[in-house]
Amino acid sequence: MLLVLAAVVACAGATFGASAGAAKLKAPPTEAQACGTKPVTMQAYFETGFPDPINLTKEFTRQYPNVKWHIRQDQFAVITQNAPLTLSGPNAPDLMRLPQMSGLVHDHLLKNLDGYFKQYGWNKFPASQLLQLRAGASGRPRGVGSLYAVGLNYSLTGVFYNKTLAAKVGMTGTPQTLAQLDALLAKAKAAGVTPIVQFNGGATGGLLFPLQQLMAVYGPTTPINNWIFQKPGGNIDTPANLAAMNHLQQWIKAGYFNTDANATDYPTMMSKFENGDGLLIFDGDWESGNLDTKLPGQVGFFLMPPLKAGGKHAAMSAPLTYGIAAKAKHADCAAFFSNWVSTNAKARQINVSVGGSNPGGPPSLKIPFKPGTLVAQTLAAGGVVAKENGAMDFIANATGAIYAQAWTPEVQKLFAGQEEPPNVLKNVQSAYEQELKTGA
Repeated sequence: MLLVLAAVVACAGATFGASAGAAKLKAPPTEAQACGTKPVTMQAYFETGFPDPINLTKEFTRQYPNVKWHIRQDQFAVITQNAPLTLSGPNAPDLMRLPQMSGLVHDHLLKNLDGYFKQYGWNKFPASQLLQLRAGASGRPRGVGSLYAVGLNYSLTGVFYNKTLAAKVGMTGTPQTLAQLDALLAKAKAAGVTPIVQFNGGATGGLLFPLQQLMAVYGPTTPINNWIFQKPGGNIDTPANLAAMNHLQQWIKAGYFNTDANATDYPTMMSKFENGDGLLIFDGDWESGNLDTKLPGQVGFFLMPPLKAGGKHAAMSAPLTYGIAAKAKHADCAAFFSNWVSTNAKARQINVSVGGSNPGGPPSLKIPFKPGTLVAQTLAAGGVVAKENGAMDFIANATGAIYAQAWTPEVQKLFAGQEEPPNVLKNVQSAYEQELKTGA
């Protein structure tokens, strides 16, 4: 699911890793060279509920008929739990939706992609597109070292709103400050409209979406990214993050969320929102294409507003991460597909119209979208985040187990009134440090 999480972040001038400095690149491999000419069945492990990767594989087969796909799908929480066994198994996936990758790199379960970086000239991509997909040989820190994954597209999170309900509660424009957002939520509550519909059930704590946005309102993004990337001294238990936790708790106590949030999974949240059961959802632009189709012209989008007017905007902004198993039988074909996704005109169009996200790739390639659509709004928002250098990875990606085993139960207890904000941060930090000791 995310989960991840983003639009292309600010273009960096330098490249990273051993693969970065090739003076003259050979022509990239052709499909026949990468996938062969005989029938090939690619093994894939994708996240359920997201049609974009499925549509891309279908189009790839249409263009390259000798390549078929055997696709297994699971919810993101299940993928997170299954990843080590799946990647080390006898039928390891050629292409897989990845959870946090530090532990997988540490255990040598992912293929090093530096060779493909050279072959396909990925130095032409903005270096920041691939930054979050790099890691040292031990799996940490992230953000430097070799390339171990690619982005199928690049998404960001913000706030979607139902225009009909917005008119009902007197919303005349998007909030420009956190105080204005607070006032909007209060107006919705007073009008008998559920202010926020959010998932927080099962093994995926969706309250992390508004929480991390609040963290970036109360403090800078760099310490958040440092913690996620496992840089020395990383700490999530900070005064700024405590202020964000307290603000989230205020929203909970005020009754701004659907009362059944702890029993609501992601698909149920989307169903509720699509049926007009709430004014806002905190979610990602991967839903833009879906909402343009199901509710054309009825949904708007805005970035989380800053604390003060004129302040900078931030968003979780990350690649939809896919990797190739170290034991993959068709690694070259998987790499060819990954390059095709970012550079082929039809694939880029699918990524925008179905995935609702920036397709990434060389900045010289146009992004195909229709003006006036929700997709256009989220793409424009991505440009704002890039310009203001406000991109964050998702706090659920800090270690392999932090999402399911620490963040999710903690925010579920917070919502249920069984935990206080300081303890949430202390407990998550403790779990983080323990996992680093054991080689996460």
